Amino acid sequence: MRKKMIGMIGASLLATTLTAGANEGLYMGPSITGYYLDSDRVISGHHDAVVGGINLGYRFFNDWALELGVGREISGDDMDVAKLDYIRWFGDDSASWRPYFVLGVSYFDLDEDSNLWPDGQYTHQASAGLGLSKMLSDHWEFRSDVRILHKIREGQKGVNDGALNLAINYYFNPPAPVVVAAPAPAPAPAPIAEPEVRTITVRLNVEFEFDKAVVRAIYGDELQAIANAMKVHDDIELVLEGHTDSRGSDQYNQSLSDRRAAAVKAKLIEMYGIAPNRVSTVGYGESRPIADNNTDEGRARNRRVIGELTYTEVVAD
Repeated sequence: MRKKMIGMIGASLLATTLTAGANEGLYMGPSITGYYLDSDRVISGHHDAVVGGINLGYRFFNDWALELGVGREISGDDMDVAKLDYIRWFGDDSASWRPYFVLGVSYFDLDEDSNLWPDGQYTHQASAGLGLSKMLSDHWEFRSDVRILHKIREGQKGVNDGALNLAINYYFNPPAPVVVAAPAPAPAPAPIAEPEVRTITVRLNVEFEFDKAVVRAIYGDELQAIANAMKVHDDIELVLEGHTDSRGSDQYNQSLSDRRAAAVKAKLIEMYGIAPNRVSTVGYGESRPIADNNTDEGRARNRRVIGELTYTEVVAD
């Protein structure tokens, strides 16, 4: 009878492993249970039993589990046990210790050669209990509970046994930790288009009559353009360069080129309000011709004062 019972339990364990082994929450581990058996079970006095066993279970959603267990009495070899339990946890799964209750049915297979049992070789019990469990690591759990077992078959239905159960279980696939999704990052601001910048150059070219340093009225527009640019952009300065043709001595032409540059500067200051410290002059005499001094046209082009301003501005849309 005992061999038949153990064979049936082993087959059940194998079937459970094959169907649930790949599922999350499968666990397995050893247990030791001390039973205090009701005195009505035995011929005289009472009988205590310490049963070593193994449990196989599946834990659902970290809140409840179904567990199958088998065991054999460690000393005396008078009793074998098989059980099926429903376990329900309470509280937050982040707590160190979690309380739980257990409901189940158990089967006691009693030694037929023993004289302890007056009512047969096996009995069935319904059980209920309370316990505490703690996850020692991601895979290992410690569990302890106390139970009352009430006999429900084979006569003597008023028989109640007590049990203290200790178990250590290994979770093959522990519940995955709860991952809180990080808030989506705010969209990056649209890139600001770089403004379009353009460079503007304003040139001044004032030509003079032979042997004179008088600025003629025909150059009013050019002087006005230079003055307007300097008023808008007060960080720029102007350099005026004076030149002559080749007639006359070098010393005379040097002096004439200086006077011509000074004349243009005076116009900008007096007529257009440009600060004197923003305009400088330099004379080059006849040393830098731009045309042939052997012709009237060439000499006319060489009698000049030139200046140039360069600045940047943002192009409006």
